[in-house]
Amino acid sequence: MDKYRLHIDIPFGSDENAAIEISKKFIDWCIESEAARAELKAMGIESINYRLGFDTDRKKSNYLDKNENDHVSNHKTRVDLT
Repeated sequence: MDKYRLHIDIPFGSDENAAIEISKKFIDWCIESEAARAELKAMGIESINYRLGFDTDRKKSNYLDKNENDHVSNHKTRVDLT
C-alpha cells in the first residue's frame, strides 16, 4: 500500500562530523520526551526512518551508518517508538 511520507530537508553545513552530531541531537530532540513519543504513537506512528545525506552524493548514502573502513551504507537509520 502506498503511503504519504514526510521528508524534511535541513542543511547542516559541510563539516561531516558536525553534521553527524547535529543530526543525532535533532533526532534525540524529536523523540526524547515520553510525552512526544506517546503523542507520535497515538497518531499511529510506530517508527521513524531517517538518513544523513550529502548534496553532491547522488546515491542514497547514510552518513550516520558507517563501517570500520568509513564506508557509508545506503540503509536508513530507524527509531522504533513501540
